[in-house]
Amino acid sequence: MEICAVVLAAGEGRRMKSKKAKVVHLAAGKPLIGWVREALDQAGARDQVYVVGYAQDQVRQVLGEDVAFVIQEHQLGTGHAVLQAAPFLHARDGATLVVSGDAPLVTGATLRQALDLFERDQLAVLMLTAVTDDPTGYGRVLRDADGRVRGVVEERNATDEERRIREVKSSLYCFRTPLLLSALGRLGSGNAHGEIHLTDAVSLLIADGHRAGAFRVPFEEILSVNDRVLLQAAGSILNRRICQDHMRSGVTILDPGSTWIEAGVNIGPDTEILPGCHLSGQTTVGEDCRIGPNTRLVDMTVGSGVTLDNTVAVRSRIGDQTTVGPFAYIRPGSVIGAHCRIGDFVEVKNAVIGAHTTAAHLAYIGDADVGENVNYGCGCITVNYDGLRKHRTTIGDNAFVGSNSNLVAPVTVEDNAYVAAGSTITDTVPAYAMAIARQRQVVKENWVVTRNRIRRPKSP
Repeated sequence: MEICAVVLAAGEGRRMKSKKAKVVHLAAGKPLIGWVREALDQAGARDQVYVVGYAQDQVRQVLGEDVAFVIQEHQLGTGHAVLQAAPFLHARDGATLVVSGDAPLVTGATLRQALDLFERDQLAVLMLTAVTDDPTGYGRVLRDADGRVRGVVEERNATDEERRIREVKSSLYCFRTPLLLSALGRLGSGNAHGEIHLTDAVSLLIADGHRAGAFRVPFEEILSVNDRVLLQAAGSILNRRICQDHMRSGVTILDPGSTWIEAGVNIGPDTEILPGCHLSGQTTVGEDCRIGPNTRLVDMTVGSGVTLDNTVAVRSRIGDQTTVGPFAYIRPGSVIGAHCRIGDFVEVKNAVIGAHTTAAHLAYIGDADVGENVNYGCGCITVNYDGLRKHRTTIGDNAFVGSNSNLVAPVTVEDNAYVAAGSTITDTVPAYAMAIARQRQVVKENWVVTRNRIRRPKSP
């Protein structure tokens, strides 16, 4: 069966109170309409047309140019929106999925099951419906005494008895394509709002004697995002699904409620995610890692056997068996080798650090190339900015940089060289040499007594 899709994405979404089109807002790291497209792809809808209008450039940028677009200049209802896509549907057979671009929670598996039911029962139209304890705001599904669908009524047009119905319609439909085209040509706007409703096409097909069906799904799958509250709710549901998928794949997540993992993240088995973590973008974490607590990773590549404790790391790479944190900051452009230790309150920026190197605490490594097996002492910094531009520091293999040293770039500490603690290095330190760059200590005997500087205990 040929399957195509019409996606309704022209609305402004005024309740979002945003300069952006509603459907490009992010939920769990992906635009709302991106989730819809993924579900359609998984359901086998190879041909998709997106009805765009408000801020259409934003929508086009998200989707790319491998799908079709039609413009709805004036938003006159769902039926009017689908009518704009009629030329795209002309001469097609099979099924047309009509979905809303702000419905990110429907899954490809659900759409596939709906299509199977649609084909098996030879229906003219199939609606996705759900049962809820609070149907307020939703159109109600009307059934006859035998349970067959006989129509849909919008809430504002429903009787008191119809409003007590708990089965509600969604914005997700499957139509027999030629029959949909036939119904679209007969839709009118005879209502108080002057809008053309797609539900009227359902009623027309039923009146023509065609069979309509309903496929019940969990209520969360029909949720449309109309404001920031619902955006958060959708994101929370998507995040729960993502966490569950990772756990089923062998990842331990101690507290999914406080753990946020976006759609593009990959995590290897036997990795443990502690509470308070946020993994986003195109982040990849290897096997047997311990991430967190309270760690944020953005577009990171993390090897296997890595420990990250209270760490922020952005657009960088961390090698196998390396330990970072607590309270470390790995800034963009950094590459940290295997078996390294980047300790507490260490900041690394645009630096390459070789294997087995240690910067245990209170240090800054910026715009630097650091070799293997280097000891980078407490309180050391690379002085990389001269007020106009950045300069690089080079530290060779097996070098030792003593605590509280400043390396004023551009400068090189060669292989196996030592820098004495408290030094300010401005020139090359040759291999196997030790550099001492500090003033000699001067001791003034009895200075405390002669200057009356004795510190006495304070009264309680």
